This record gives sequence, C-alpha cells and structure tokens, in this order.
Amino acid sequence: MRHVLVVVLVVVMVQAGFWQLRRLDEKQAFAALVEERQEQPAVPVEDLLPLDAPVDGDEVDAVEQRRVTAVGTYRHEDSVVVENRTYNSTSGGWVLTPLVLDDGSAVLVLRGFIGFDAEGRIVAPPPPDGEVVVEGLLQPSQERGRIGATDPEGKLDVLARADVERFAEQVGYPVRPAYLQLESSDPPEPERAEGQPVVVALGAPTPDEGPHLSYAVQWFIFTTIAAVGYVLLLRKVAIDEGKAERAAARAAARAGADPPVPA
Repeated sequence: MRHVLVVVLVVVMVQAGFWQLRRLDEKQAFAALVEERQEQPAVPVEDLLPLDAPVDGDEVDAVEQRRVTAVGTYRHEDSVVVENRTYNSTSGGWVLTPLVLDDGSAVLVLRGFIGFDAEGRIVAPPPPDGEVVVEGLLQPSQERGRIGATDPEGKLDVLARADVERFAEQVGYPVRPAYLQLESSDPPEPERAEGQPVVVALGAPTPDEGPHLSYAVQWFIFTTIAAVGYVLLLRKVAIDEGKAERAAARAAARAGADPPVPA
C-alpha cells in the first residue's frame, strides 16, 4: 500500500511541475502578444472596436492590448471608481469615465489610479473639459471569477471591477465592449489643489512571467527527493532486515537450535 501512495505522490508532483511549465508558456506567449500589438500604430477606436461586439467575443480578443486613439467629451456625471486597487504599494482605486464620441457611443476610459483623500474616500475628480484626445491600450472587460464581490443593481458610483457590461447597464447610451487604459491625454488631467490626490495614468502594462519556472523546479526537486529517498529507505530496510536475520541465525547456531526460516 505504501508503494502505491509513494507512486501517487510522485505522479502528482510531476504533474504539478508540468502544470507550472504550461503556465509559464502561456505567460510568455501573452507577453509576446502584448509586445507585438503595442508596437503597432495607434488607430481610432471606432475603426478597431465594433460597437455591437460582445464583451467576451473574438472581436475584443483580437484587439486586446492594441493602441488606439479616441476623440470626444467626457461625461463626468457617469464616472465610477473601482476600489481596492494599488499602485506603487499605495492603496486606492481606479477612475473610469466614459468618453462620448462623435457617433454618440462611448468608450470607457481608465484615466488612472487615485489615492484616498483627507476624509478617507476615493473620489473621481473632474476630467478635462471640452473635446479631449486620448491615447491608450484596449483592455478586455473584467469579469467576476468564482469568488469576489458582486455589484448590486441600480446606478453605482463604485464598481468591484472594470466591468464594461455592468457599467453600460446604468447609462443611457451605447458603450463599446472594451475599456481604454489611458496613456496620454490632450488636454491633460486638470491640476488639483495642494494636498488633494491626483489621477496617475497607469501606462502600458508590462506582463511578467511570474514564479512559474522556479515553482516547476521546486516540484521536480521534491519529486526527486521523494523517489530517491524512498528507494534509499527501502534499501536501508532491506539491509537492516538482512542484518537482523543473520544475527538471529548466528544466535540460533550458538544455542544449538535450527536457524529460523526467513519470512
């Protein structure tokens, strides 16, 4: 039975190591995709992102991380904040404001990160007035996983995540199915009074490979230790049993009795 348990343990650890390697391959492939798409020239968001595409459709997948431009007017009254975000080890939230384009549709713009104000709140400050030209990267709408906060019904000022579909439910105009992570704005964000938190653009994301390679190496080391250690343990047990049998045989011989039959 113990042999079976050791074999199962070894198989599980080997599979865990290969799973980490597969995750590493996925991260590397995504990083290469991000680099390739970000190097492409910026194009108007209307030309790249269909208004009627589903948020989880192939059209959005095909343009994720593409650099786009958008010209329009912000609707600050519809701004929302995504709480529980960090930037450079500072706690705060994301500021998202819809930018209404010439065709009447809007693209949700992640203007950046903002910290807590003096009263401990995360408040979306006013965006630039009038026509604004923004440039940034398209990002897919965020979805709730198996766990996580759920946004209630009604018009909200705070969302649990950058959920474009949920945001579109609370405004009276069509919203394009991905959000724009702002890199630059003309005019830029308005200046804030001294002591008030400012909106800091997140810039281009830089995917990393994570610790998957080191985790895979650790699992394979554990596998080697378990396999080799168990073989050495069996060898030691066999040697000890042999010594015990020989000692019993010598003791029996000295006593003039027949040696015990080995088990």
